[in-house]
Formats: sequence, structure tokens, C-alpha cells
Amino acid sequence: MTPVQLNDLAPPSPATPSRGTGRFWLVTVAAVFSVAALASLGQWQLSRAAQKEALQAEIEAQKKLPPLDPQAFLALDKATSAMHRPLRLRGLWLAPLTVYLDNRQMHGVPGFYVLTPFAIEGSEQVVLVQRGWVQRNFNDRNQLAAVDNPAGLVEVVGRIEPPPSHLLDLGKSATPAPAADPADAGLSRIRQNLDLEAFRAETKLPLRTDVSLQQIGASSEGLQRDWPAPALGVEKHYGYAFQWFGLAALVVVLYVWFQVIAPYRRARRARHG
Repeated sequence: MTPVQLNDLAPPSPATPSRGTGRFWLVTVAAVFSVAALASLGQWQLSRAAQKEALQAEIEAQKKLPPLDPQAFLALDKATSAMHRPLRLRGLWLAPLTVYLDNRQMHGVPGFYVLTPFAIEGSEQVVLVQRGWVQRNFNDRNQLAAVDNPAGLVEVVGRIEPPPSHLLDLGKSATPAPAADPADAGLSRIRQNLDLEAFRAETKLPLRTDVSLQQIGASSEGLQRDWPAPALGVEKHYGYAFQWFGLAALVVVLYVWFQVIAPYRRARRARHG
């Protein structure tokens, strides 16, 4: 008869919690949280893209409206409601105050945007017209291309746009002191950017500072007018959304592999080992 050992008479010890089970649930919670956060970021980027697509559709709708007449434009306190809408004006070019904005491109070629103040007929109001683009002289950057400035009353057709966009300006040049006669103001014709408030004070013109007029139509007066569309960055948001959703999918794949497939394969090898 086999003798009874003391260990055989001892009560069974309680089961020890599995460390692997705790790790499994910790990784599961982390994976669920990560997937939810990444998917939320992707959805936010899609919503931003949808907002900008709606804005683009609104801009295109404004462009198709009939042109405003001068009286309607002059009556606008704030032109934001008419932004991007066509406008037809008659008046005079204030050619001596023409400004060339440097480092602007058209079809990938560097050049200048040509801006000239325009005195509106029958009013004391002046609006800045973005007249078009000219290529720069690569041998002498200070030599400006000839631009025709018709004398007398002219008609201009364009779109109501925000003031000219600004490029990164690493250095600020001093603003010339206002002159008694704007034509004698001694303005710098080539500039990196143009602030309309400062330009109004500089020239003493009754210049409208909330908007500008972007002239449209075929090339003329030595200027091209293939204006680039507003850069709303819709493609950027779709790209970011793809990245966030891709990362969420990667987390799911890694979770399934390391938490389900890999343990199953180890257990199967152990049973058949």
C-alpha cells in the first residue's frame, strides 16, 4: 500500500490569475481606443474636405451670376456677399501708381502680377485691379515688360476678389512717406506684397481696401489672365483622411496577427510538438 504524503492531504491552492489574460485585455483596450481615435481623425478630415467642396461649389455659382453694375457695387458696404461675382466698371486707369507683385507664377513660369488703381466713373471711389500677369526679364529683374495703359474712360470686366494674396516676406521694407500728389509718390513699382490699407495711406487715394477686382477675359495690353483657381486644399484633406484610415487598418491587422493568429499557431505547434 502506498503511503499517504502530507502534500496529498493539503487543500488545493486557489487558481493563480493568468498574466497572459490580463495582457490580452490591456492590448485589446489599447487597440480599440487607437482604432476609434484614428477613424475619428479620418472622419474629421473628410468633413473638412466636404466643407471646402461646398465652398468651391459656392464660388463657381457666384462666378456664373450676371455682372454687377457700378451702382450696385458702390452701394455694397461689405462686398463679402458678392465675392467672386463678375463686375463691370467704367473709369480711368491711374497708371503711374501701377505695382508689380514679384515671384508670382503662371503655368509654372515666374513673373509679376500687375496691379493698377482704377478710378470708378461717377464716384470718388478707387478700386485696385489685378490686371494680369507678365513674365519677368531673367537678365535684369528691374526691367519691366511694357504694359499698355489705355487713356481716357475704359470699361473693365472682372470678378470681385479678396485683396492680393501675400507671400512669405522675410524682410519688411520701409513704407515711403505719403506725397501730396499720388503721381509723385515715388512708389516702389516692384514689391513682394501689397497691403491695401498701407497703400491707401501711401497714395492718399480713396481706395477700397476690403476687395480688389481681378480682371478676366482674353490676353490683352501685354497681360495674361489665366488666373489660378483658389487653393482650397481639398486633395490635402483626402490625403490626410487616407493616412488616418490606413493607420487604423494597420492597427487592426497587427492586433489580429499578434493577438489571434500568432497565439493560435503557437498553441497548435505545442499540441503537435
